[in-house]
Amino acid sequence: MRNPLDRSGRRRSGEEETHPAGDRTTGWRSLLRRDSVRSAPFWLPPFLLVGLFVYGGIAWNVLLSLTDFSGLGTPDYGSLDLENYRAAFADPLQAMVNYLAGVSGWVTSGSIEPQTPSWSDLTIDPVWNSLGNTVLLMVGFSVACLALGLVLAILVDRGVRFEDTFRTIYLLPMSLSFVVTAKFWLFMYNPETGLVNLGIQALGFGPVRIVQNPELKLGAVAFALIWQFSGYAMIVYLAALRSIPTSHFEAARVDGASTVRMYWRVIVPQLRTATVSALVVITVFALKAFDFLFSMYGGYQPGPSADILATRMVREAYANQNWAYGSTIAVVLFVMALCIVAPYIYSQYQRGEL
Repeated sequence: MRNPLDRSGRRRSGEEETHPAGDRTTGWRSLLRRDSVRSAPFWLPPFLLVGLFVYGGIAWNVLLSLTDFSGLGTPDYGSLDLENYRAAFADPLQAMVNYLAGVSGWVTSGSIEPQTPSWSDLTIDPVWNSLGNTVLLMVGFSVACLALGLVLAILVDRGVRFEDTFRTIYLLPMSLSFVVTAKFWLFMYNPETGLVNLGIQALGFGPVRIVQNPELKLGAVAFALIWQFSGYAMIVYLAALRSIPTSHFEAARVDGASTVRMYWRVIVPQLRTATVSALVVITVFALKAFDFLFSMYGGYQPGPSADILATRMVREAYANQNWAYGSTIAVVLFVMALCIVAPYIYSQYQRGEL
């Protein structure tokens, strides 16, 4: 039989290389031996379920917000538009621009006209009120919660007695659900038997109807949430404080820095990563405080002073039978949560921690 190789071991020109039939079998076997393929029965089903029910649900919700679906029948996907977003944001902005333009023209003319623009004539969509309450709750609750958690972490870190007991007490509210916390603080705010009002009466003031007072409703929610999540912030800060080398504390003391100055100038700047991590979790919880308000105020109508995007979304979908507009508000909530979580995940990825 003619040897297709020359004396140097190279294939002679004009001779084609033949692949044995076993090479294909070997390729399939090497593919099947890969870890990603062999572990597919474990990761593929949850991957498909999450893709369908989470990301598929998000995509369907975005598509639904572009329709005029009222909750009955089948959505009309043939005529998609941004009407719901325009009604929620563009129309109020245009009304405000027209109002300011009218005020500017009235001022520059120097005359009092019968058609002077009035603020009450503005048709501002209530979603702006819900958006403002959501941002106010998110910012106020997050800042106060982080500040209180930092103070508690510093006190526990300085070696107080019964440290484990205090740490458990502070963290215990975090294990409670929003419903339990709301019912607990609803009892605490009771104008007759609640401990909060008993303390107010002990100071010589009359009982305050906190839950029924429109000016105090949102503050009552924020205070209860601070009570529930400050323990979580304390644990995050305490872990970060324990990771700081002791030499940093000793160097500050050698330089003559007081305790307050040492923490403010040396220790707190090193807690930036812990602050960001706790802030992301806390603000996301503030965005989805629907069940807390629902339980405290007995429904999804807490009133304009405490209405947030989550309660407005459910009310539009179920009470007003306006599912498309409810989906629009859900998209706004999703974008707000994404603006909080995405930068944090990206920074974690840049540092190689993901």
